[in-house]
Formats: sequence, C-alpha cells, structure tokens
Amino acid sequence: MPKQSYSFSNALLWCEHQVLRFPWTLLLLVLLLCGISLDYTIKHLGMNTNTSDMLSVDLPFQQNRIRIDKAFPQDAGTIILVVDAETPEETSQAANKLADLLSKEKQHFDSVYIPTENDFFRQQALLYLDENDLNELAKKLTDAQPFIGHLAQNYHLDGLFSIVSQALNTRDQTLPMDLNPLLVAISDSLQHELDGQAHYLSWQNLLAANKLNTETNRSLVIAKPKMHFDELLPADVAQTAARAAAKTIMSGNKSVRVRITGETALEHEELESVSKGAAWSGLASLILVCLALWTGLRSVKLMLATLLVLIMGLILTAGFAALVVGHLNIISIAFASLYIGLGVDYAIHVCLHYRENKSNGLNNISAIRLCLKEVSLSLLLCTLTTAIGFLAFIPTDYAGVSELGIISGAGMFIGLLVSLTILPAIFCIFPVRNPKPIKSALTPPFIVSFPFRFATPIKIISIVLGLVSCLVLTELTFDSNPINLRDPNSESVSTIKELLKSKTESPFALTVLTNNLDDANKLAANMQQLSSVHEAITLSSFVAENQEEKLIILDDLNLVLGNQLKHFGDTLGTTDVKAALVKFNNELNKAIAEKSPNASPAVLQQLQQHVAAFIVYADKSANPLGSYQELEEHILGLLPFTMERLRTSLTATEFTINDIPSYIRSQWVSNDGLYRVVITPEKDQNKQENLKEFVAQTQSVDNTVSGLPVADQAGGTAVVNAFIEAFGGAFIVIVLLLLVIFRNIKKTLLVIFPLLLAAVLTGAANVLLNNPFNFANIIALPLLLGMGVDSGIHIMQRHHSALCENDNLLETSTARGVVFCSITTLCSFSSLAFTTHQGTSSMGVLLAIGISFTLICSLIVLPAFSGDKRV
Repeated sequence: MPKQSYSFSNALLWCEHQVLRFPWTLLLLVLLLCGISLDYTIKHLGMNTNTSDMLSVDLPFQQNRIRIDKAFPQDAGTIILVVDAETPEETSQAANKLADLLSKEKQHFDSVYIPTENDFFRQQALLYLDENDLNELAKKLTDAQPFIGHLAQNYHLDGLFSIVSQALNTRDQTLPMDLNPLLVAISDSLQHELDGQAHYLSWQNLLAANKLNTETNRSLVIAKPKMHFDELLPADVAQTAARAAAKTIMSGNKSVRVRITGETALEHEELESVSKGAAWSGLASLILVCLALWTGLRSVKLMLATLLVLIMGLILTAGFAALVVGHLNIISIAFASLYIGLGVDYAIHVCLHYRENKSNGLNNISAIRLCLKEVSLSLLLCTLTTAIGFLAFIPTDYAGVSELGIISGAGMFIGLLVSLTILPAIFCIFPVRNPKPIKSALTPPFIVSFPFRFATPIKIISIVLGLVSCLVLTELTFDSNPINLRDPNSESVSTIKELLKSKTESPFALTVLTNNLDDANKLAANMQQLSSVHEAITLSSFVAENQEEKLIILDDLNLVLGNQLKHFGDTLGTTDVKAALVKFNNELNKAIAEKSPNASPAVLQQLQQHVAAFIVYADKSANPLGSYQELEEHILGLLPFTMERLRTSLTATEFTINDIPSYIRSQWVSNDGLYRVVITPEKDQNKQENLKEFVAQTQSVDNTVSGLPVADQAGGTAVVNAFIEAFGGAFIVIVLLLLVIFRNIKKTLLVIFPLLLAAVLTGAANVLLNNPFNFANIIALPLLLGMGVDSGIHIMQRHHSALCENDNLLETSTARGVVFCSITTLCSFSSLAFTTHQGTSSMGVLLAIGISFTLICSLIVLPAFSGDKRV
C-alpha cells in the first residue's frame, strides 16, 4: 500500500474509532457548531449585487468605464423611463409630469432629467432646423395666420368650425393653406369618439410638422436611482417608486404608456424573474430530490440522514463564507446549488455502501467500518479534484466566480467531513434494520453486462463521436449580450430591444473622453466616417449653424404671429357645442352640394357623415352635455400647449458655445474638464453582427471607447479566458494528482478520457441545440467537472477493488450511487430549463445534457475501455 494511503488509513481508523465511541457527543457538538454558524451567517453574511464588481477592476474596459462614470456620474446605472403617447404634445406633457414626480423623490433618486426637453432647447428649437426646413415651416405658419388669429379670438369649437366653414365657402380666391389635413384630423377625432376612445387632435402635427422640440411620440426620462448593493434587489425601492410614478401618469391619460428599462432596470427585473416562483420551484425540486433519494436508498432513515448532513454542510459552508469572504455576490450565491449538487454525492455513496454491507449480513458496526474503508479514499480523491476545479478560479479576472471558488472549494471539504463523520454517527445511533438487497427490474442482465460484451463497438463509437464532436465544437460560441439571457416578454427587455433599433435613442451608444474640445471635435469627425456610426456628438454639436439667417426668418414670423400667440388660454370658451356641430353639419352639406373647390369631396363626405353620426350618438348617451364637452376638449385641448411652444421658440436668440447653460454643459464637460463624445449606432443593435461591427470600428479609432456593448463583449472575453485558464490549470493538476494517487497511467486515463468525451459531447450538443455559453450557464461547468471526475473516480476505484471481484460492476452500490447522484442533481435543477429567464433556462438545458453524457461515459465508456471486469 502506498505511504499516502497508509497514512490516510491510519487517520481514518482513528476518526472511525472516535466516531463509533462517541456518536452522541459528536452529533451534539456538530449541531451546536451548526447553530453558531447559522447565527454568525445571519448576522455577518452580506450581499454585494453590484454587477460591475463581478470582473476585475484592473481590466482595461473596467478602467475606462470607471473613468467615465467618475466624470459623468449622472449617467451611471440609470433607469430609462420610455414615455409614449398618441401625440407629441401628450408625450411631452406626460414626460415632464413624470420627471417632476420623480424629482420630488429625493430619497430614491439622485437625479432626473429629459435629454431633449429643457428651457434652452424649447427656446432655441427652431434654430436647430435646416434653413430650408425652417423656411418651409415659416411659410406654412404664415399661410395659417388667419386661421390662428381667428382661433386666438374665438378659442372654442364654434370658432374652429366657423373659420373652416368660411374657408370652404370661399370662391373668389385660392386658400393659402390646404384644408384637407385639418378636416381629416377632425373626422378622425369624431370617429374615435364614436368608437368610445379618447383621442386628442395634434395641432403640432398639423401646424408645425413636429418641429417644436418634440420630434416623435416617444420621450425618454433618465433617472439615477439610489442603489443598495447590500440587498438582493439593490434598486427595488427606486424601481417601486418609478413604477408608482408611471402608474400615476398613465392613470391621468389612458393614451399614455410609460415603460421602464435601462441597465439597472434590466438587472432588477432579471433578479425578480429569477426569484419569482423560487419558493414553489424550490419546493418542487425538494420533493423530486426526496423521491430520487427514496428510490435510490429505499430507506426513510437513510433519506433523512442524507438530507440532515446536506443541511448541516450547507450551514457550515455558509458560515465559512461569512467568516472568510464576508458577502455573497450574484454569482457566488450559487454556492448553495453547487453544494447540494455535489455534496449529496458523498452522502449517497456512504449510505449505499452502508446499506449494501448491512444487506450482506454484517452487523451494524462492521457495516459502518467496511463502508468507510470502501468509500473514504475515493471520496477524498473526489473532494480534492472537485475542490481543485473550484479553487482554480481564485487567480482569474472573474472576481465573482473567484469568490464562488473559495466558498465552494471549502464546501467540498466540509461536505466530505460531515459525510464521513456525521453519517456514521447517525448509523450508530439509528441503525437501519434488516435492509434487503436492491434488485432493480430496470437493470436486466443484458444491460449490466453491455459495456463488457460490446466493448469494441463502444470504443470505436466513442472515438468517432469524440472526433466529430471536436469538429462541431469549432462552432461553439459565447453570447456576451446579457439581454439575451432575460425573459424576452418582460417589459424592460421588449422596451430596450425597441430602443436598440433607434439611431438616436439607443442605450448602446458609446462614449469617449478627451482632454479638450478640439480633440473631441476631431475624434467625432473621425468617428462620423465609420459605416456603423450614425452620429458623433460633442458639446459643439449644440451650437446651431447659420443663426443670423435663421433669426431673420424667425423675426419675420414673429411679426406675423407673435401677438396672436399670446391670446390662447388654457380654458376653452363657453359655447353650445351641439349647436356648433349642427351648424357645421349644415355648412358641410352646403359645401358638398356646391362642390367646394377647397377640399376633397371624399374628405368632406366622410366628415359630414361623422358629424351627423356623432350628434345622434351624443344625444343618445347617458350624459349628452358631457359627450359634447369631451369632443371639444379632444379637438382643441392641445392647441394652447402647441401655441405656447411656438411662441417660446419664436423668442430664440443668437448664442455661442459659452452661452449653453450649465445643466446641458454638465452632460458634456466634466468637473475635471474632460470632454465627452457620444457615438450613436447606425444599424439595429439587436443583431449581434451589427453590435460587433460597431464596437470593432469605434475601437479601431479610439480603444478607450466605453459603453454597454464594449463592456458586454470585453466581459465575455474575460469570462471565457478565466474559464479556460481555470479549467486548463485544474485539468493539469487533477491529472497529476490522479497519477500520484493511482501510480498507473491507464487508471488515470480511464478516469480522464470519459470526462473529456462527456465534455466534447456536451459542447457539441449545445451547438446543435443552439444553446451557446453565456454569463449564466457557464457557472454550471464547475458542477459538471466535479460530477465527471467524481463519477470516474468512484467507478474506477470500485472496478479494480477486490470487492468487485465476484460482482458485475453495474450491479454494485457504487454504480447505483453514481446513477442516483446524477438523478438527484438532475431533479434539483430540473425546473431551471422551464423558467422564463433565458439564462437560467439555458443552464438547466446545459446541466441536463452534461449530466446525462457524464453518466453514460462513466457507466458505459469507462468499463468498455477497461478491457475486463477488473483493471
């Protein structure tokens, strides 16, 4: 016997002697230790849910991110509230009300602003138009001057209908403006009223063609929440406040929709998605695990003993985490799942060997001693190799998994100790009485002898499948876009995917810092030449061109409209709306009969029908007066807002870069004098190829460019490198360890080859199933590595053991232990594949595939390559 085995045997004999002499003492001491550990964990184990801490801050992209976040903290970790409405006016009003509500929540938000909406932009809006567009707008408004002037003096529905009727019946001159758009808009409002839908008429669309600083029916409100990274949901309080504010805004206007997205909202919703239903899925997994344990152990005592040591080990591991690391992160929190998946293996093997010895007629003490002799060395090897797999992550740049490696590596030794001490103590106190040998109808003779009878075909098929899988592995990818991990039906994901199609509002815009404005402008000019770039923006971009010429146009327009725009009030004049509609209906019939040249006959006909139908509809309603007043409000209600915006924009003044107010300047120049360049994408960033092109092209101009796409791609590279580094190092150490322990190259290869084969088959299957590696499912790899090595060692140890001389390997308790360890782990993770969270679901799929191939390779391939029932 090798010296190391002899030393280990002596230590084991001493421990075995103490356990068998003082089982109650040991059990009570460990229970006391668990109580202390649990208390310490509750009081001292914190949470760090800051995702930016998951990778080393020394990585170049992390340094760039930190530099930008320090320069412009108001844009770091923000929530984006996307406000949509049917009209630009309603969108602007709702966005401003929402920003006001959130600004009052000082305890929840550090800052709130609307990028395109402020006093400066409202005043200077028309100066940012192209000169030709401004001339076109000025002509349109000048032509509408009589119309605007009349409504200024007669702000009610009768005033609107009277000026329209007058225009329809004009014969001796050509109208300066086209009536058809207005008539269609009024007809559309009437149709919505008939359909029971609230719909405001947009005067901005009619008169100003979206030129008054409200370009679309969508506006973004940017809010920076106060984060609590010591909690599982660090943005929960702020997110709740944002949702409440959004609900308030939407309840005030049914046409308004407010959706919440952004990096912080995505991460918050992801944590909510993962934790949603966790209690029920956890309960379901526990039931499945218990059923698997019962099926495998066929003893309630053994099942309860296994669960007890599992819980004890978990509590002690949590105490170790609290003592050594002090906190859990969003990755290391998975230590519990990994411990259950691997720790249960030790307990199952101990219980099955003990049960087998008892069923063979040994007394209780002899059964315990033989059990420990049978499994101790193999369990020690499993612990060492699995712990090596975890500890190999400590020196990598993946800080989140590095902490997981420390906790789970220690957890493996804790699991070994409780399995080799507490279980024997429990067996002493509560022995299993007269267990019967387990004979499963599911394993007939032709199956248990299959690997030996068909060894040669199995070898050939294994080698061929391995080679083919290696070819398929060339297509294996890592999806570094975290959006693809999340529930695609969630609000934050669907909203951000919509924004990613935009060329001006994409959250995937990139940022570069320069030391002065000249450098910023030069860099922006270079970026602007790239095919993947839509626009490169600096502070200089906010200085309007040709201001002198544009101001002349605005001065002329102000002379024509200025005084009239002041007369619009927020309150509608008092008139008889029904009488105005009846009168207007008569005028429409007259215009139709006389074939008015100032409007399309089809438009007039449709409008007249809608007017007549509405009069009937309103008169039959429960509140006729309310119906008429509602119509007037929906047609004219937004007019004062538009006129006020127009009046403000006509007060534009000439300005230079030094006149740009501080609340805009602070977005582009830091307190330290760093100048910001924002680069927006030209192409849809939902497509991975466009995203990679955008990052690659911009980095070719300046490698300090930063933003979510850069962080995701660089983070993905760092994670892949960390896993390659860790697994490469762990694999070498594991091979050397097995060579030292076995002192036999063939035995070492018999453990390693099935592991490698299972690995390449798992990778190839994931390629074929389009289940790429990602930030979520890659965490399952240490579990698969541990299970693969453990299974190989257990089968290898039993296969060349004298205990297997008269038994078929696949009928032994070892094989049964390997099978039910795999089944138990599958049960504990089975619900993952069916969750709505795509990352968690992909982890469940990866585990199912990996565990299945590991089981097949351990029980079929390994025995086939051994050459006989014994090595």
